[in-house]
Amino acid sequence: MNNTRRKIDLYLLSLGLLFVFFLVISAKLPESSFSYRELASWKLLAANNPLPIVSMLALLYCFWAYLRFDFELSGATDIPFEITKIEDINYEHLTFLATYVVPLISFDFGSGRQMIVLALLLVVMGFIYIKTDLFYANPSLALLGFHIYRASGSFKNGERDGIVLICRSRLVENQKVSYIKLDERIYYVKGAKV
Repeated sequence: MNNTRRKIDLYLLSLGLLFVFFLVISAKLPESSFSYRELASWKLLAANNPLPIVSMLALLYCFWAYLRFDFELSGATDIPFEITKIEDINYEHLTFLATYVVPLISFDFGSGRQMIVLALLLVVMGFIYIKTDLFYANPSLALLGFHIYRASGSFKNGERDGIVLICRSRLVENQKVSYIKLDERIYYVKGAKV
């Protein structure tokens, strides 16, 4: 269950840029008659900005999920493994952004039906990305300085090939890393202290 939550968090975090785009595109500023002291003015502002409010809440959740994820890595208890072969695959961040995030900003945010379709599309995309283990192709993590690698590693119970590593720092062959296992082949790693 914990790994599924992490995958969902990573998928939502990958949509962080989309939520920022939603804010910029759909936010309606208060009218000149807006009064900061009147509750009615705030209610009207909220009624005119449902998507920006949802986007702000989603961005707050993304920030919290990232902090929780980073905290969990600091408490990784599995025995570190050694990287035996490594390949940089950072281009996958851009693939996700260009293929999925950018086209979604072309929706008509004034149409209720289009908003329902957008919400359903985001849910379906989430299921597909989690089921196919592509949740690691995350442009938000790229902006935060993370890198993606395809690697082989020497674990305490044998060699594993074709694993995907997500890491904030650059990794090299023969380096030991501590990790959180997201699924059978995807790991969130951090260079182990020597």
